[in-house]
Amino acid sequence: MRNSFIKTILPTVIIGSVVTSLALNGLPSGSGMDKAEAAAASSASLSFSKFLENNAPKRTLRSVSGINTVTNLSSTVVLVNKQRNLPSNYVPQDLVVPQVPFSFSGPSPKKQMKKIAASALEKLFAAAKRDGIDLKAVSGYRSYATQKAIFERNASIKGEAVANKTSARPGQSEHQTGLSMDISSASVGYALEQSFGNTKEGKWLKANAPKYGFIIRYGKGQEKLTGYSYEPWHVRYVGVYIAGEITRQQLTLEQYLGQAR
Repeated sequence: MRNSFIKTILPTVIIGSVVTSLALNGLPSGSGMDKAEAAAASSASLSFSKFLENNAPKRTLRSVSGINTVTNLSSTVVLVNKQRNLPSNYVPQDLVVPQVPFSFSGPSPKKQMKKIAASALEKLFAAAKRDGIDLKAVSGYRSYATQKAIFERNASIKGEAVANKTSARPGQSEHQTGLSMDISSASVGYALEQSFGNTKEGKWLKANAPKYGFIIRYGKGQEKLTGYSYEPWHVRYVGVYIAGEITRQQLTLEQYLGQAR
């Protein structure tokens, strides 16, 4: 491994998963790495630790007009949930439409994702196609106003408490970050329902999403931790290394980021 290669695979702390992993887990003295390579790996480890520290939940929240509002809006690990709100006027600056099949035709804002997540989604869908898995994207970016309309409609039908188990209040939806996409398949009529998790497509998605930087954000058995019902269709981009760690350790994003000092 050469220094130039290390620099190539470490354009950002998150994307540098291979060297970061080695650095975090330690390197045996007989690993064959020279001092420069070891120093680069050590630097990557320190940078990654600093990244997590800077994005720790306690460091990325402030009160705005009495509302707990996140401050690391541009981060790939921005944590949004029922206790952590996005500003009502927040719109990601680099929204693009990923070149993947959708469950509907025509232009729509919900086809959009942040560029880094869109690129990763394209790779995920390409891998699915190679494996004979037919997936379609259903819903990505949602504005604050759109989420408000969705939640109010659901609340009028189910009541607020029940609606908030499956639908986020405005400002608390990951879809507003541009880092999430709902995915489904023909086997469930492209619906967003828990039975998707039992299909071959849903099982493939769960097993392979981390390889491309995504996690199943609201996992089965994690309802008390995430605040939402199990959603096997909802993937969230966090980067390859972190997605792998969250999945390996069977954590929620809240738990993983909460480990940072």
